[in-house]
Amino acid sequence: MSHIVVDPITRIEGHLRIEAEVDGGVITDAWSSCTMWRGIEKILNGRDPRDAWYFTQRICGVCTTVHALASVRAVENTLEIVPPLNAQLIRELITATQFVQDHVVHFYHLHALDWVDIVSALDADPAATAKLAGSISNYSRSSEGHFATVKERLAGFVGRGQLGPFTNGYWGHPAYKLPPEGNLLAVSHYLDALEFQRRYIEMHAILGGKNPHLQTYLVGGMAIPIDPNSQNAINAGTIARLRSLLQEGLDFVTQAYIPDLLLVASFYPEWTAIGGGVGNYLAFGDFPEGQQNPSMDPDNLYLPRGIILNKDLSKVVPVVPEKITEYISHSWYSYEGGDGEALPPLEGETTPNYTGPEPPYEQLNTDAKYSWLKSPRYDDLAMEVGPLARMLVAYGSGHKRVQELVGAVLGQLGVGPEALFSTLGRTAARGIETQVLAEHSLTLLDRLTANIDGGDLQIHNGYRWDPKDWPAEASGFGMHEAPRGGLSHWVKIADGKIASYQAVVPSTWNAGPRDTNGVRGAYESALLDTPIADPEKPLEILRTIHSFDPCMACAAHLLDKDGNELVEVTVL
Repeated sequence: MSHIVVDPITRIEGHLRIEAEVDGGVITDAWSSCTMWRGIEKILNGRDPRDAWYFTQRICGVCTTVHALASVRAVENTLEIVPPLNAQLIRELITATQFVQDHVVHFYHLHALDWVDIVSALDADPAATAKLAGSISNYSRSSEGHFATVKERLAGFVGRGQLGPFTNGYWGHPAYKLPPEGNLLAVSHYLDALEFQRRYIEMHAILGGKNPHLQTYLVGGMAIPIDPNSQNAINAGTIARLRSLLQEGLDFVTQAYIPDLLLVASFYPEWTAIGGGVGNYLAFGDFPEGQQNPSMDPDNLYLPRGIILNKDLSKVVPVVPEKITEYISHSWYSYEGGDGEALPPLEGETTPNYTGPEPPYEQLNTDAKYSWLKSPRYDDLAMEVGPLARMLVAYGSGHKRVQELVGAVLGQLGVGPEALFSTLGRTAARGIETQVLAEHSLTLLDRLTANIDGGDLQIHNGYRWDPKDWPAEASGFGMHEAPRGGLSHWVKIADGKIASYQAVVPSTWNAGPRDTNGVRGAYESALLDTPIADPEKPLEILRTIHSFDPCMACAAHLLDKDGNELVEVTVL
């Protein structure tokens, strides 16, 4: 038996440590440890709840808008405010483009190198690569000359020792299976995706002022004007530019991303039976179809809300938000009533209590506390959240487009629905979702255009904007499907100020440690029974962990080794 430590996990956002026991060439146990501390909740106490979105958005610079949206929804729910339809559609457009950009970046720049051997691409024949590319897609940048240029460029990186993001990979690892031409094709699209995502995210600058950390959210609506007769507002020119970018996004997804995903998957069929995880899947749903508050009215959402239990796609269970709790038995926090209990977020506490070893350390004491993440549970069950959960719930709920695309992908791979419950299924679900939302984004723009053409220019609902109109005490929550999974913000307001605030984020659901009952979280469960070809180069661990797309900054924030805050920010 050998003990593997991967610290830090790279090609993620934040700081994550994975430890695993390997016996007989497979993982028999695993532990997930976040080495950062989350403190945004404490920063928010006593502040104006209308400002919370601005602070929470700084939880992460990769997830950009998701905390802003969850936060404004939480406050709107608490104060019973429904934003105008224009504001809702603009929020949805921002969200849909965030999904497409985020998923493209994840596939090519964070996850693809787990399947693609960069060095092998140097042995590729550009002519054969062009033939391969033409057999799977009509993507324009697929000529022999183009691939020869990419190969020459890659050889120059290697020759000068300037591999950059390709440095320190497990190149030549026996678990890599793509032929050289497949690897060269993937490297070419890796570079194309860098340029694509830069252009595509211009939509966030148009609708939000900048990216990351958009500036136009408001409780009750948005702060971007609509005026067909003004050059400084959303007008016909704005709509035309948005449509062009959205179409470019759909083209890249259908002509590059999906064909590349299917190509990679075809060489790794065994990974449709590896990395299944806890078997329970939670989706809050999103993209309201009418003017509604999606956190409180889940019955008319484009991506439906629900739970899949024990991998049973025949039944989708309704979500009851009050069943969400968080344990800290193996987390570096303390609860006033005892660390063995589970608290609902509205009663949640964020009191740091580091009891671990001084870094650097060789091995965690996994019998005690070993992570800065809490352990969220739904009805005392561990859940997986994210693209796989959303696509499973949509599939089980009868979502026509999701069922069509799932059927097409599974059919091309020659596998059944059971293949979804795996590392490769998780990766495929993200690609399917990207196409679904790239298509849906154009529908959202059509709805916004039609609403404006009908004479509705309202962008903000000022009802209950003034604190004197608020109740003395109120509480509520905001739910949002972020790219990495179900996100919820929970707020208590008293005398016009935030009395308490909790964020339960996707990577906390997935990466959290064991709970009081010893039940593993999604990461820890998904690693069980994973084959390891070389314990010194645990590429297989990276494949499964990266399939979740970890974002540890959302889940925690940073202290130094003595427990001191690293930065103090004064707000004027």
